Amino acid sequence: MNHRFQTFVYGTAIALMIGWVFYIGRDVFVPIMFSVFVVYVILGLSRLISSIPLVGPALPQSVISILSVLIIAFGLCMVVYTILVNKDSVIAQAPRYQDSLLAGVQKVAVFLRFEGEPTWTTLRRDFLAQVSLQRVVGSALSSVSSLFASVGVVALYACFLLVERNHLDAKIAGIARSPQHAQRIKQVISDINARVGAYLALKTFLGVLLGALSWVIMRYEGLEFAPFWAVVIALLNFVPYIGSVLSVLLPSAMAMAQFGATGDVVSIALWLTIVQFLIGNFLDPIVMASSLNLSPFAILVSLAVWVALWGVPGAFLAVPITAMMTIIFSEFPGTRPFAVLLSRNGKP
Repeated sequence: MNHRFQTFVYGTAIALMIGWVFYIGRDVFVPIMFSVFVVYVILGLSRLISSIPLVGPALPQSVISILSVLIIAFGLCMVVYTILVNKDSVIAQAPRYQDSLLAGVQKVAVFLRFEGEPTWTTLRRDFLAQVSLQRVVGSALSSVSSLFASVGVVALYACFLLVERNHLDAKIAGIARSPQHAQRIKQVISDINARVGAYLALKTFLGVLLGALSWVIMRYEGLEFAPFWAVVIALLNFVPYIGSVLSVLLPSAMAMAQFGATGDVVSIALWLTIVQFLIGNFLDPIVMASSLNLSPFAILVSLAVWVALWGVPGAFLAVPITAMMTIIFSEFPGTRPFAVLLSRNGKP
């Protein structure tokens, strides 16, 4: 058997087995991966505080680390609190929103002259009216609540990872075959820390900025649950491509349910699209260029793969995990071609 073909078969079999393990063990692996990325954000924030003139150099590193942990913990608590507080209100108001949404859709149908046979009223009765918006929204928010129920586990893992970080060099030296091998492992870890850490830290900043601007727009337009949607938009910023679309569609659907097919809906959708366009086309490319070197097609494929394996959490973890895989693959001759294919410019 050809050696390359044999290597390909073995590699495919191993990849399928690893994927199967990730799939059946997603309840274990997802909190661990989230905790790793929380640590990256904490360390990135620590470096940011250290770089502040006058304040950074005057503070001990231990104080900076504690301050960073408190800031991230406060942010996570506010996110969880905002979603859980608004969940019951959104579910309770869902029947009223459903009626308004159907009325708005009917107005759009009349405007677009969809009233011929088969009538839009018949389609609405046969399809849309059979959908319980309250049940759909309740199911979606229950899934989100269960996701945030794991925040405590993620925080616990993150604390232990921060403690273990001080002993990482000694462990690497203990498992490495030689000092050169240990140095190579440290270089790979350092490269991962630099790229993924910078990406997550800057992406978090852009998410906060995007959520804040969106909140101002929605608050000005009088959209209900504006803080809730601002948090959702900030979180969707971590989901490539699809996140930007959902960040406009979901609040716009809420606006149609609240206001009907009026100018307010168009105004909210237009302003949210402008904000997404400006940040996505001017600030976001800077983040991607300075931290990651991933092909857009590879990001899209990785998004599909990790969503299939881990569901909604996989959408948030797809890009950082793919970046890690690219860096690791580039260090071995047998897997380097995969790293070249995953990279944007062919230089992983």
